[in-house]
Amino acid sequence: MKSIIIFLILALSFQTLCATDPVDSDVKLKKMIGRMLLVGFEDEVLNKNSEIIRLIKEYELGGVILFDRFYSDRSKTKNISSPMQLQLLTSSLKSFSKKPLLISVDQEGGKVARLKPDYGFEKIPSAKEVSKLDTLKAKKIYRTQAQMLSDAGINSNFAPVVDLAVNPKNRVIVGLERSYGSDSNKVVKYAQIFIDSHKEKNIFSVLKHFPGHGSSLGDSHKGFVDITNSWSIKELEPYIKLINSNSIEMIMTAHVFNSKLDKKYPATLSFAVNTKLLRDNLNYNGIVISDDLQMKAISKHYSLKETVTLAINSGVDILLFGNQLATQNIDELIDVILAQVKSGAIDIKRIIESNRRIETLHKKRKTA
Repeated sequence: MKSIIIFLILALSFQTLCATDPVDSDVKLKKMIGRMLLVGFEDEVLNKNSEIIRLIKEYELGGVILFDRFYSDRSKTKNISSPMQLQLLTSSLKSFSKKPLLISVDQEGGKVARLKPDYGFEKIPSAKEVSKLDTLKAKKIYRTQAQMLSDAGINSNFAPVVDLAVNPKNRVIVGLERSYGSDSNKVVKYAQIFIDSHKEKNIFSVLKHFPGHGSSLGDSHKGFVDITNSWSIKELEPYIKLINSNSIEMIMTAHVFNSKLDKKYPATLSFAVNTKLLRDNLNYNGIVISDDLQMKAISKHYSLKETVTLAINSGVDILLFGNQLATQNIDELIDVILAQVKSGAIDIKRIIESNRRIETLHKKRKTA
């Protein structure tokens, strides 16, 4: 009932702003679009004149993603160098944001960890390593990780990975030990421990990569990934079980193409996958966030205008632009989305709907 009321308030607010000054209307709509963006930036230390601070204040951005190193130069520090530095960075971000801000990171454990022992953080084992431990040890590990993130001021973790390790030749998931295994019950067991441990510290977990990346051969960072002949419905099992547990608040879509699910678009841009399958068939009501839209699987095949239009209309609530693989001007990005909304190419109802889900997410957890 609460979510319906929030939706009606947002819808009425938009109708009101459309009836007033067009310039004022554009400013308000840009802020609604800004709430749907989660972006990367280059600073290790911030002040009131930093570009990311301007963007947060001007557009009320939905969130940021932090990286320890630059993708193109691993020797160069980006956002994370020590516990104290990270605390100061996240405190600065929160102090300049009028609305709750998702401060996100990829901290799965193992090889995918932005908070590394080299910088003074706790070492967290990979999902594969954790899956070999009993539940008490797994809880201890993930509680340690959640406490570390909380101390650092991070409130959103792009994990756990619930892809099934069904293809031993898979390099990006199985090869990097990011999966808990090929048995869905086992994956769900350890993923739930991860989620519960993070929730205790008021940190959002993000399941990934829907509808399943474990059977693929390719890496969507580098190009098009077709799982039509390798994917099976079994890969949906972790999502079904975890959604039914009513503990899932955010799910990340994958840049994988499966002609059995959508004959034209990869999952991130697919209405058939993100709305018909995930929402209508699996009864998921939470946030859908895209994987990084600058990955080559998307950027090599679609223009910025096509990407944002398809993603939002497909049911994606938060668009991720990590600014690691490329640099996206956020003013341009918002202007492109605004133009698509005003032309009718993007349904305004989708903007309202996503803002409602984002607001509900923060109210439910009282995000700082």
